[in-house]
Amino acid sequence: MRRRTVLSLASATAIGGALAACGSAVTGEDPAASGGDGSGAVRVGHLPSALFAPLYVADSMGYFEEEGITLELTPLKSGQDGIPMLSNNQLDVMVAGVSAGMFNALEQGLAFKVVGSMGISPGDPENSPTALEVRQELIDDGSVTSVADLKGRTIGVAGGPGATGGYLLAAMLEEGGLTLADVEISNLSTPDQEPAITNGSIDAATPSAPFSTSMEEAGVASPIAVPKQGTTGTGVIFSETFVGAELAQGFFTALTRGAQELSADGVQTDEVYQILADTLGQEIDVLKASPMYTYLPDLAPQPDQLEAMQAAWIQAEQITYTEPLDVAGIVDASFAENSAD
Repeated sequence: MRRRTVLSLASATAIGGALAACGSAVTGEDPAASGGDGSGAVRVGHLPSALFAPLYVADSMGYFEEEGITLELTPLKSGQDGIPMLSNNQLDVMVAGVSAGMFNALEQGLAFKVVGSMGISPGDPENSPTALEVRQELIDDGSVTSVADLKGRTIGVAGGPGATGGYLLAAMLEEGGLTLADVEISNLSTPDQEPAITNGSIDAATPSAPFSTSMEEAGVASPIAVPKQGTTGTGVIFSETFVGAELAQGFFTALTRGAQELSADGVQTDEVYQILADTLGQEIDVLKASPMYTYLPDLAPQPDQLEAMQAAWIQAEQITYTEPLDVAGIVDASFAENSAD
């Protein structure tokens, strides 16, 4: 169903140890040390991943510098970890996955704005960066021939049902008329999903590339669905203070210039691959073999996706309220609209 290439999974998981050697792109400095207050410094929380390529490309190509901005990048374990930092003025910006916890935080009074999108699924079953992988023996014996056959089965999701992966799973389950409530979800980090599939403790998983490709190469799983074109679970989030800051538009404009350096078909230039390799500590061959998300040239926010996330998580009881928040009050599209000016 998808492109198969031999990958070095050890290289793909080497991000953590390499961050300290990545130079100015990943500082890990105290996020409270400075801020987007006119000093030129903008504090950005991020999950070190090729998913957020526009950020690293824009930084490496000097686009933030041209706007008078110095980035202070703070690695995060999850988008949820950055929400209190945004609300407490410890971060100005976060590029990360959206979670049910973010909606709960908004409902509880914490303030921030979703101002842009990040990676968007290409919807290509042969070349998708995320897939619903099913244990091979279930495919081979005919137990699972479609998404609908996963009802009642256990699926591994990084972060659990309320994480970005939970929403992507919900989007794929919809193809078979299922919801998150129709399956058992096991909270497993992406690297732990292949061993769990192999030993039979889970029936399916939602890994991203290159882990999905590794499962297929090992012969332990096959993809049965991918998120449809346009699906996204990540975004660019500004703190309430930074929305009105002098540097806010310049930051977003530089970010869009980074996105515009990325190919629409997911096959990047050698320069882009080198930037990602240097920043993330991954080997170029691994990056070239791994399907990548696509990016809108203006990184416009996707309110329809936010509405779909909120609905999926309310239905799965991952959100503590039942009356949906007005997404219009969460989104500020003006930065994307002004980025071309």
